[in-house]
Amino acid sequence: MTSLRLYLIRHGETEWSLSGQYTGRTDIPLTARGEVAARKLGLRLRGIQFTHVLTSPLQRAQQTCNLAGLGLTPKIEPDLTEWDNGDDEGRTPVDILKSRPGWNLFRDGAPHGETPGQISARADRFIAHVHALDGNVALFSHGHFARVLAARWIGLSVEQAEHFLTNTASLGILSYEHDCSDERAIALWNFPAHEMFDLDINEGGDDRRPMKQRAIERWENEGGEIPIGQMNSTGREIKTMPPSMIQHPNQPAVPVSSAPPSES
Repeated sequence: MTSLRLYLIRHGETEWSLSGQYTGRTDIPLTARGEVAARKLGLRLRGIQFTHVLTSPLQRAQQTCNLAGLGLTPKIEPDLTEWDNGDDEGRTPVDILKSRPGWNLFRDGAPHGETPGQISARADRFIAHVHALDGNVALFSHGHFARVLAARWIGLSVEQAEHFLTNTASLGILSYEHDCSDERAIALWNFPAHEMFDLDINEGGDDRRPMKQRAIERWENEGGEIPIGQMNSTGREIKTMPPSMIQHPNQPAVPVSSAPPSES
């Protein structure tokens, strides 16, 4: 059994994240908006008691960490540094694809930068390090490395990490199914700083009903309903049901629609 939970936080907005330029080892600060988002993340996390706070040495991650103010002195962890983009540093994906059609960072890496194999080994090394820790551990890192870390956490390849999108000042939680150390799982991913969320419904507060049940009941109380007869973006008709027909977590399923399932 293990109580380890990794709170994986991407740094706040920078000028280059705003413009879409690849930012690896270039050490640039947060924008004013990035600083605000970092503070908001700290407010969202203030009810969590952390046993360790680790941060990338790059200033955008350290700034985010310091502004979040989680109550512990952060430790610099070099393995949390962003992917080394080599010759692609400062370029946008659109620009890179013009010169290298079909290129994919997570499959091909960057010229004179880190290869997928190298960053995979770095993520695995970091996982082995934190596996020895316990409790709630905050990690302040970067977009591409965070995606690789999440993929490797659950045994996926670096190439599959391209599907784990991360926004600036977002939160992911890497944990374990049933608290078993051999059943790694992702409990939360890419949750933005500006939205309210329930990190653990069993920690703090008196309302211990499942989050889904509370959300449904609030929606019903506010008179919510699903619109009938409208078309979604794929041209399928949106079927209707009143709030009273919504399935509650402890009730048997209620047939909602005869429409065929959407294609995967």
